[in-house]
Amino acid sequence: MPTTNAPICSTTTRVILPGLVEPSGLQVTAGPTPSPGPGQLLIEMEATGISFAEQAMRRGRYFGQPAFPFTPGYDLVGRVRAVGPGGDERMIGERVATMTKTGGWATLVAAEARDTIKVPAGVAPEEAETVVVNGVTAWQMLHRAAKVKPGQTIVVFGANGGVGGILIQLALHHGVTVIGAASPRHHDALRAAGVIPVDYADPALPALVRRHAPAGVAAVFDNIGGDNTALSFSLLGRGGTLVTYAIVNAVSGTDPLMLPFLKAIGRALLWSALPNGRRATFYDLWSGHTARPARFRRRLEEDLGRVFELLQGGTITANIAARFPLSEAAAALELAESRTLNGKVILVP
Repeated sequence: MPTTNAPICSTTTRVILPGLVEPSGLQVTAGPTPSPGPGQLLIEMEATGISFAEQAMRRGRYFGQPAFPFTPGYDLVGRVRAVGPGGDERMIGERVATMTKTGGWATLVAAEARDTIKVPAGVAPEEAETVVVNGVTAWQMLHRAAKVKPGQTIVVFGANGGVGGILIQLALHHGVTVIGAASPRHHDALRAAGVIPVDYADPALPALVRRHAPAGVAAVFDNIGGDNTALSFSLLGRGGTLVTYAIVNAVSGTDPLMLPFLKAIGRALLWSALPNGRRATFYDLWSGHTARPARFRRRLEEDLGRVFELLQGGTITANIAARFPLSEAAAALELAESRTLNGKVILVP
């Protein structure tokens, strides 16, 4: 049962990204616990994680990231300890998941209530953490952006990643055949999961995909960008959809980011206008967050709620690659950036 009378620690431990540093340059500091403002909740973190977003932010390569120094952390799971002025005090003591974009790598976080939903009973914090942003992204790309139907075939680039791993499970549960593009070292794990593995760098990839889908696939989910986007579009059959959800090649480089983003969005618009029965879209998790907040909130509740239900029922499983205490965030980030893992690195208090 939720509790309302536990004392709140006056000091918060947080990880600071001070500038363009190696993972070892992360700083662990202590400071005053924030007070939640109007529309906010004070959440005691039980689990947070490392995604590609934080890896990009370390390099100053995440579009729209705040100025240094700041605390990374795209999402977290924890208990509500206090509410802001006028807030719903019934939330105090509830376990919730929230999307923060930054700030999650801390023991106590003031987060927006509108970006927060309850975690079902029986779902452990670390398990829930693996499917917050990753789960919403995967569900919305599969069911809202691409509208994939049972019996169809899809290609997932980044199949071993956090988003890719959840997307694969959701697709298989939906009765979809999945071709997973990843480095060969991940192929055994993909086969064990029921996925057809292919090497994302293999020049013969189009021919390998056509063996399983001679008329082309129903959807391709591309997290690489650049030349791979054109390749991905060529794999589609009539009526197929390309969903670009990251541009790893550009983010991993050194050139300005604005042009690759504009190019990716422009190509999606152009290709969708061509009379070839195929379309392309650039998926943005935060689309509508400001312009259509009520719809954004409704979809967050619906989509993450469905993912939590599947996790609670054992239909999908949390893929935790490693666990580290928050104080060892530097080592955790270094391991996450090694690209040797299958799953998500989790940070706990």
